[in-house]
Amino acid sequence: MCGIWATFGKDGGLSGTCIKCFSAIVHRGPDAWRIEQDAREPLAIFGFQRLAIVDGLHGMQPMRLHLYPRVSLICNGEIYNCERLRHQYNFKYETHCDVEAIIHCYKSFGISDTVKNLDGVFAFCLIDGEKRKIYIARDPYGVRPLFKLEDEDNGYMAICSEAKGLIGLKEKESKTSRLGQFPPGHLEEWDILEGGKVKRNYTEKYFTPGTPPHFTPFVAEEEISQMNIYEKTAHLLEAACKKRLMSDRRIGCLLSGGLDSSLITALVVKLAKLHKLPYKIQTFAIGMGDSPDLIAARTVAQYLGTDHHEVIFDENDVKRELDNVIYHLESYDITTIRASLPMYLLSKYIKENTDTTVVFSGEGADEVAQGYIYFRDAPDSKAAHEESLRLLSDIYLYDGLRADRTTSAFSLELRVPFLDIQFTNHYLSLEPSLRQPQNGVEKHLLRNSFAKSGLLPDEILFRHKEAFSDGVASVKKSLFKTIDEVIKERLPQTIEKYNGVQPNTTESKYYKYIFEKFFPGQSNFTPYYWMPKWVQVSDPSARFIKHYAAS
Repeated sequence: MCGIWATFGKDGGLSGTCIKCFSAIVHRGPDAWRIEQDAREPLAIFGFQRLAIVDGLHGMQPMRLHLYPRVSLICNGEIYNCERLRHQYNFKYETHCDVEAIIHCYKSFGISDTVKNLDGVFAFCLIDGEKRKIYIARDPYGVRPLFKLEDEDNGYMAICSEAKGLIGLKEKESKTSRLGQFPPGHLEEWDILEGGKVKRNYTEKYFTPGTPPHFTPFVAEEEISQMNIYEKTAHLLEAACKKRLMSDRRIGCLLSGGLDSSLITALVVKLAKLHKLPYKIQTFAIGMGDSPDLIAARTVAQYLGTDHHEVIFDENDVKRELDNVIYHLESYDITTIRASLPMYLLSKYIKENTDTTVVFSGEGADEVAQGYIYFRDAPDSKAAHEESLRLLSDIYLYDGLRADRTTSAFSLELRVPFLDIQFTNHYLSLEPSLRQPQNGVEKHLLRNSFAKSGLLPDEILFRHKEAFSDGVASVKKSLFKTIDEVIKERLPQTIEKYNGVQPNTTESKYYKYIFEKFFPGQSNFTPYYWMPKWVQVSDPSARFIKHYAAS
């Protein structure tokens, strides 16, 4: 996890405004930074905030190789098949940094095939000075963030890992100046014109959820061809964790005690022992007092023998950090903010109290494996499958965004095995009816894939689905109630009407009010409120769905 920042075609050079904007993402890369103006392209400025995960000595960016001196790369990502690509195409690497593979792929077979051949998560900007081209690309599910500021009339474009690094560059008087997320699974080519201005040439969508890998898969087909669907599911999820162990920094796991985080933790602990990592895996759980998540996570940690940490938070933490969470999220979505509060506080604890830098998490499982309670109300398996695809297409706006921003706020790198390309292709290609909830149990297929593995106790493997805010809340006082009390103290009597999705509750009005303070006029960052489908509810929480069984 790093922070990338660049501007192209903007007059004024490396100004104080540029430095201030670039500095807004320092939390993404506290180990080193570099900002430079390209002498050969006077209207091109590159910035990089580095969190060193692999190759601490040679991984600084912009990356330029002796073999291709006119190619510059800034990238926030991990390329899990970098070594496989090196052997497959006989690349001569100059560093031990995995993103170097991007430059070699580009020079060997062009940008379109490059992004399709990368098994990893990434957001990058590659500049070919010889061809006078700029290429921008983002990984298939948008695990790594990327924003783009574009002004067609003025021949200007800028990119950054987070919007807070661009908001100060936006020209308010320009009607063609647009700032928003660069979509996952897309790439763009830009021309560098005479004088340094830029013009977009084309945009390509190279991936849709469930697409099979274009690259050579991590697990060969012959290795799994004789397995049944349960064995194959378990094997591919374990492989997704295995490839993500790539790190020179300590690895830990976020552990709520629910199925998703518990499965990932169990697999990471198993692999850590097999690979003889020189430390015990640390696990991290958070809750208010006697929350169900804390109790369940404790059970998992004891079963797996991890170095377990419990973080207790209360209303004072909510009061102190609520506005900061909205700033880091760059969103005013209700359920995203609620779920981000505990994750933000947990990340803060990890940063301040441990040496863990890489954290595994269970994000993506609910989208891939139909884990949300409302999937029980799907009219048929086809509709349920289509909803999975929709959720995965937009995960970068909601759960994916939450996971990245809350961890990156404290310079942690997130790993999400459930969004592995080979795993999602396998799972989404299975008979749709098998992936639906069975007998009132969500993720039935996923649970049964590990039923005889001994990885987890049955009470965890078949634990009912909790609404996140209920899972972390104290039995005595809900997180809903705590947030409501904080907001009632702070929300002004009158607030102006903003563009975009209109809030209709006190809570949502407050979130929009704070968001507009930080990102005025950028309602497009949240195109709609996340809500369950097929059920009539006025709140996104699962607690309002009739099937909800948690106490």
